[in-house]
Amino acid sequence: MKKIFTILLINLAACFSIYAQTVAPFKAGDRVAFVGNSITDGGHYHSYIWLYYMTHFPNMRITCFNVGIGGDAIGQINTRFDDDALSKNPTVLTLTWGMNDTGYFEWYRADAQDFMDKRIGDSYKTYALVEDKLKQRPEIRKIIILGSPYDETTKFTTKNIYPKKTALFSKVIDFQQDAAKKNNWGIVDFYHPMTAINLREQAKDTTFSLAPNDRVHPDNDGHLVMAYLFLKTQGLDNKAVADIAINAESKKVTKSVNCRISNVMASADSLSFNYLANSLPYPIDTIPRSWGNKKKQADALKLVPFTKEFNQEILTVKGLKAGNYNLMIDGERIATYAAQNFSDGVNMAELTRTPQYQQAIQIRELNEERWEIERRLRMYMWMEYDFLKGKNMLYKDNNAAMDTISKYAVKDVFVNGNKDNYTRARYKSVRETWQKEMNVIIDEIYAINKPQTHRITIAAAK
Repeated sequence: MKKIFTILLINLAACFSIYAQTVAPFKAGDRVAFVGNSITDGGHYHSYIWLYYMTHFPNMRITCFNVGIGGDAIGQINTRFDDDALSKNPTVLTLTWGMNDTGYFEWYRADAQDFMDKRIGDSYKTYALVEDKLKQRPEIRKIIILGSPYDETTKFTTKNIYPKKTALFSKVIDFQQDAAKKNNWGIVDFYHPMTAINLREQAKDTTFSLAPNDRVHPDNDGHLVMAYLFLKTQGLDNKAVADIAINAESKKVTKSVNCRISNVMASADSLSFNYLANSLPYPIDTIPRSWGNKKKQADALKLVPFTKEFNQEILTVKGLKAGNYNLMIDGERIATYAAQNFSDGVNMAELTRTPQYQQAIQIRELNEERWEIERRLRMYMWMEYDFLKGKNMLYKDNNAAMDTISKYAVKDVFVNGNKDNYTRARYKSVRETWQKEMNVIIDEIYAINKPQTHRITIAAAK
């Protein structure tokens, strides 16, 4: 086992070479359904991806859907596929599965290997049914996501260790990759790069994990890693928010990537100009989000070069006299740098006080509100498909359904956890209102996400 881990560590760079296989970026009007299990259902990676598109492509509206349900194996995904996933009328559909198919406590059975071999064989057969449904929909672009790994190697706890789960999950990943290649579908690989990151970090800290709560579910930092991998596979890395270069002596603009610079003025100790970018900086979150999570999205910046590759708003000013200079935007001092810092280039996307970053924060917070509402609808779908359907009460949503839920909630922790939400979600008018709320939020995001013209001044600090 140690030999395998050593090889994986050595091949860290090779794991990231999957990026050479580019999946086309989304385009205006795309409706993207992210289909999966609890890692999709309760996770943020799809929301982080959408936030990137909201900020980097403000004039290109897309819609993303969380189509995950906690606990689902491919059989359950197949059962709800038409009604849940295809009903979103997606133009793009991503599919990830396998974590639940590869078992947990079943690995402690006396006949564990035989039992799990049969189970995974059944999963492959069921996947073929989903595959056939997708083949019949040529208008939908398909992307298979090789899911985030089960972290068998972390030492943060001695719990949740399921022998041979990792080995079987790895085989499922190989199966998924082969199936996607056979169909010429897109592939985004979370599994191998995230495994490599875990092993790399555990070589320094044995308690590290991208899934630090239960070895299965990535925290917020893990979900930004997933968004990073997805966006990179789409070939969106190194697309600057903006890249500006000005010579203070000649007042000449030597570079203006993804932005427009005008009305350049200079004096003996200052330079000013109008700046209109085509994108906004990506507003990194510094608050742990979602129940049970302890990590922040910002923690991922230590794990992957997200800022370097996806969040560059570079301001370079050559020809300033030696000394310190205030960076001012719209008359407000943002920061102070030495002339050499400006000559080397300042990344304004890391300055949270800029008006463009403050604008992006509003988009992030509205997107979080949208995520919270969508989660209520996903919890409702869990109750329908993972509980009520088994009681022959799918979409009944009547008093008898509520009574059944109340009865089983006494002993079933999952039913109990979704019970309170269901007491409201069972009413169609409530669900429709939640959807309207999300629509209003999305409309507002695309109304306020347009970059504004700002006056930037670099003036000698007194």
